Amino acid sequence: MGISETIKKNGDATVTNFGQEIESPDMGSFKDLRIVIAGGGTGGHLFPGIAIAEVFMKRQPATRVLFVTSGKKIEETVLGKTAFEKKLISVEGIKGKRIFAKLVAMCRLPKGMIDSLKLLIGYKPDIVIGMGAYSAGPVIAGAWMLRIHRVIHEQNSIPGLTNRLLSGLAEKIYVSFPDTGFNPSCNHKIVFTGNPVRDEIVQASEINQNNHKGRQNEKRLFNVLILGGSQGAHSINKAVLESLRYLKNPEKFRFVHQTGIKDADAVGNGYQQHHIMSEVAPFFDNMAERYQSADLVICRSGATTVAELTVTGKVVVFIPFPFATDDHQVVNAQALVDGGAAEMIFEKNLSGKILAQRIAYYFENPEIKEKMEARIQKFGRPDAAETIVDDIYRIIKNDKLVESRISMAKKKVPPNLKTGEARKS
Repeated sequence: MGISETIKKNGDATVTNFGQEIESPDMGSFKDLRIVIAGGGTGGHLFPGIAIAEVFMKRQPATRVLFVTSGKKIEETVLGKTAFEKKLISVEGIKGKRIFAKLVAMCRLPKGMIDSLKLLIGYKPDIVIGMGAYSAGPVIAGAWMLRIHRVIHEQNSIPGLTNRLLSGLAEKIYVSFPDTGFNPSCNHKIVFTGNPVRDEIVQASEINQNNHKGRQNEKRLFNVLILGGSQGAHSINKAVLESLRYLKNPEKFRFVHQTGIKDADAVGNGYQQHHIMSEVAPFFDNMAERYQSADLVICRSGATTVAELTVTGKVVVFIPFPFATDDHQVVNAQALVDGGAAEMIFEKNLSGKILAQRIAYYFENPEIKEKMEARIQKFGRPDAAETIVDDIYRIIKNDKLVESRISMAKKKVPPNLKTGEARKS
């Protein structure tokens, strides 16, 4: 049976369905904290880490946050636009590679471990947060060896290899789905928080809700947002281009399309040939603005995209990546589909004609679109990052309380009284 630990807010305390009540942390105790966030590789691992970092900085601006990654282009692009500190370690993934590539990756592990230990000893973090990518592995392991607090967050409904391996070393495991499949021996560590969403997207969702009624009667173009993940999706790009010739009244539509690098020119040319308004780019930075203006989203069902859509309340047609590990993208989307909050088309069934039909359906049925927007928002957890930060503060506060009590106990022992010395009668 799954974890289903639904967290509720009750005044100034956090209450779980186990009946435990924990006081919210006193913010005055957390000046000058040092936080290490390890992981990246894709936007799905990176953006939740940024969301957590934003909350730490919002609570206490003196907090230092260091991101540890493997140096992939997406990591450099995204983190380069933030003020957070960044460090690289030498590490590569193993799963899904051929034998020779696996051997090369394994040979780099010792150096990655040494890099991590040096970094942790020098930086002296109060806690290390692992976000699931393989670069989190040696950093969390190093924190365990050095007895530094360590927690992990799992974005997907089915845990990835790195987090499965690290689950035994972590003090807490934060999960995005109520029934995430970790080993039952870890159940006491698991906290259902949801998947952290960046503050700009949470804010945009609130603005979108306030403006929703005013926009209903506007005569404007129907905006279709196409997302293939941080690296694009060729099959989705191809199907969307094919769908354009089936669209009736194409002048009533506008497409905003994140293509990935390889397909950007071809997709842009396709919209021009069909005389359809569009905005095409390999990657969009200002996703809050994109979500805010979207009427329909067509995308993969990576965990972070799913979380962002539930917070922003957008109608979505999911096209899961068919080669995702353990088919986790299908599982990520399934709860929304079962709840009537989203649609899902398997890639093997995908065609331009089918896609055009779904676009036309939501364009022609605004009342159905509105009902689905309301349903999908019921799955959203805009406070996920806040919940995680609150719990991390409690971990650190408890540690400080123990240290304080030990220090006080030592001071109370008379200096001339030695352990084991018998009192004279």
